[in-house]
Amino acid sequence: MSENEFKPAWWLPGPHLQTLWPTFSRRGKKKIALRRERVELPDGDFIDLDWSEQTTGPIVLILHGLEGSVHSPYAKGMLQTLTKFGWRGVVMHFRGCSGEMNRLPRSYHSGETTDVASIMAHLRRREPRTPIAALGFSLGGNVLLKWLGETGDQNPLIAAVAISVPFELNKCADRLQQGFSRVYQRYLLRQLQEKMISKFQVQPAPEPELSVKSLRTLRDFDNHITAPMHGFNSADDYYNRSSSRQFLKLIRVPTLVLQAKDDPFMTADIIPGSEELSPTVALEVTEKGGHVGFVAGRLPWRPLFWLETRIPLFLGQYL
Repeated sequence: MSENEFKPAWWLPGPHLQTLWPTFSRRGKKKIALRRERVELPDGDFIDLDWSEQTTGPIVLILHGLEGSVHSPYAKGMLQTLTKFGWRGVVMHFRGCSGEMNRLPRSYHSGETTDVASIMAHLRRREPRTPIAALGFSLGGNVLLKWLGETGDQNPLIAAVAISVPFELNKCADRLQQGFSRVYQRYLLRQLQEKMISKFQVQPAPEPELSVKSLRTLRDFDNHITAPMHGFNSADDYYNRSSSRQFLKLIRVPTLVLQAKDDPFMTADIIPGSEELSPTVALEVTEKGGHVGFVAGRLPWRPLFWLETRIPLFLGQYL
């Protein structure tokens, strides 16, 4: 098997085991040294960055998934991997995801790209000659691809990688209401509800009379919270305007997209065809792998996290 190919571990045969096992098996393992930097945004809010211990070398910006953070197992694993290659890894926390509530009534969402642009401008001002690449996981992958498409040949990145991307948010919201995928929806919805309940105790809610706990699906949450909080007319309006699939043709930065057909957060028909991609986008689709899973290896006690091999192999061509 070449490093470009993914062969799932025989002991993790299905999409749900591929998705869940990395989270539970890596939770709490190997604490890593981090340095936090707070960046003030033009609108008076802030973004927290967590840097790896590496102090020199190219920068790789990591965009986490929905309600993720530097403590997400995939983020910690990637920070450790980047350090081995002499690169500086830095996790950009979306607003309210760093452990401290953001200041403004707004939050973050799958199509919010202005904060990424602000952080990149901040890094560019400070280190104008340093090569910078970016990785986006799940929601972060959608944000990254949308931003790459919006900016075209004006984008400052040298390379990018997007993993397990919800290319069509509308279909993903529907998929999470089916079968075992409802387990993921319940988990994410509970996290979002708890955060919003705390937020609305000190900041105005978009629908003050609404009980956040009454929302039963992520679509409900996006319809009553995400959309009005960020200026969309409805969940459908938010999904239509924020989905990254429509931006792929406009990308000019060398970009690798890694996607599994059996991803339980989405359906296989959201995976774009080659005619939808710009010449700078390489889409690698695997039959198996789950959602941000991609676990290989012959033995459970010696797993191979394929993303931590494939991503540096791609980035090494540019950094």
